[in-house]
Amino acid sequence: MVRRLFGAGWGLRAGRFLAAAVVLCGSPWAGAQSGAANVPDAPDASRGARPRALPDRLPDKPSQPPAFTIPVEPLGFSAPGPIYLGQRASIVSLDFLDENRLLFTFRVPGLIRRAGGDSDTGEERQIRAVVLTLPAGTVEAEALWTVHDRARYLWMLKDGHFLLRDRENLQVGDATLELKPFLRFPGPLLWLEMDPAQQFLVTASREKAGAAEKPGEVPSPPTAAASISVDGQKADGAPPLVVRILRRDSGQVMLFSRVRTTVHLPINSDGYLESIRARGAAWLVNLKYFSGGSRILGQVESACSPAFDFISQRELLMTGCLPSGADKLVALTTDGRRLWEDRAAETSVWPLVVMSPDGERLAREALAVTHPVNAYSPLAQEDIKGQLVEVLDAADGKMALVTSASPPLDGGGNVSISPAGRRVAVLSAGAIQVFELPMAPPGQSALQPANQPTNQQAR
Repeated sequence: MVRRLFGAGWGLRAGRFLAAAVVLCGSPWAGAQSGAANVPDAPDASRGARPRALPDRLPDKPSQPPAFTIPVEPLGFSAPGPIYLGQRASIVSLDFLDENRLLFTFRVPGLIRRAGGDSDTGEERQIRAVVLTLPAGTVEAEALWTVHDRARYLWMLKDGHFLLRDRENLQVGDATLELKPFLRFPGPLLWLEMDPAQQFLVTASREKAGAAEKPGEVPSPPTAAASISVDGQKADGAPPLVVRILRRDSGQVMLFSRVRTTVHLPINSDGYLESIRARGAAWLVNLKYFSGGSRILGQVESACSPAFDFISQRELLMTGCLPSGADKLVALTTDGRRLWEDRAAETSVWPLVVMSPDGERLAREALAVTHPVNAYSPLAQEDIKGQLVEVLDAADGKMALVTSASPPLDGGGNVSISPAGRRVAVLSAGAIQVFELPMAPPGQSALQPANQPTNQQAR
C-alpha cells in the first residue's frame, strides 16, 4: 500500500507552525496593530542582486570530505523506520556545546506506553543523551531522560547550557547532563523560540482560561485582556493556546496573547516581525518595537504567506514561494537592504533552517523528492530520495557545504553548526560527520552587537 504523506489537505509550505498575525498585549510593550491599508510604500527588498539556484539533487558525496566521523551505533543509536516520515517527530537532537564537544540525544527504541486523555501528553518515550569530545568521540557524560510527546524537546544556549522541555516543565542543563528546574507553565509547553541574542523566550502552551494560578508557575494572562487577531479574524471565547514573550534571565512575562493555533513569532532584541499583504504577491515586513511603535523594513515578493527568521540581530531570512511552488530565500537587513536571494528546486520540500550561534552561517535541510509536490501530485514514501543539507554564508548566501543527512528526519535535529561557525555536524550514513570550514565572511552580526539595538521608531 502506498503511504501518501503530502496531498490536497496540506499547503505547499507545510511546517511546524501555521502563519498568523498575533496582537500581543498585557504589557507596556504592546503597540498599535498595523494594517496594509494605512502603511506607507516601502523599498522592495526582493529586488537587487541576481538570485542563485540551490542544488536540485542529492550529491553523490559531500562537497568536501568530513574532517572526522563518530560512529553512532556503539552509542546505542539505531535509525528509525520510514513510518516516522510525515509526522515531523523530533527523534534526535545534535548540538555543539562548544567547539570541541557535542551533545547527541536520541530516542531509545522500545515499547510505547500510551496514556489516556489529551494526545499532547499521551506518549512517553526514553531519550538517551551523551556528551562527546571531539575529534575522538569519547563519551564524557551520559544520561537517560523521559519525555511525553514527539515534538522538539531540546534547545541549545550559547553558554554551553541547554533547555529541556517536557509537559509543563522547562529545565536547564549543562555538559554534566544534570538538570535543574527553570520554568513551570500552567499547562503543557508545546514550543519555544529565542531571539538571536537569547535574551527572550517565545513560548506556546496549552492552558485553560480562568484556571487558578499555582505558586511557582509562569503567570497566566487575564481572560479579559486577551485581545487577539489570527489571520485578521477575532476569535470568540478564550482560545486554548497562550503565547508569551519572557525574559530568559528572570522569567518575567513581557507580552502575551491567546491564540487558536501555534504561531511562529520571529523576534530580535528590538521587537517582533509581522508580514502584511500589500498588492498581489507583495508583502510588507513590519518590525513592531517592544518599546512601542513600528517600522516597515521592506517589501518582498512571495506567492504564499512568507516565513521569517532572524539570522542575527540585524539580518533576517525570508522563506517564500515562487509561483511554481518552489521555495526562495531572501536575506535582508533591518534597515531594509537586500543582501542576497537563493532559489530552491521544486523537488526540495519541507525545509528547515538551522542558524549558527554567531549569526555568520545557516544550514537549510530539505527532503529531496522525485517530482514537484502539489495537490494534484502528492508525495509518497517511495518518492523521497533523501535529505539535502546546504550550508550558506549569511553575508552573501554563497554555498559553504553541500551534503546529505541520513536517515532523512523531517523533524530536524540532525544538523548543527558550532558556536564559531567553523564546524558543521551532520548525522549521516551511520555516523556523525563533522566538517571543518574556513572562516565565514563577516555578516551583519559583526557590524553591530546584539546588545546595541537600532531602535528607530516610526510614526
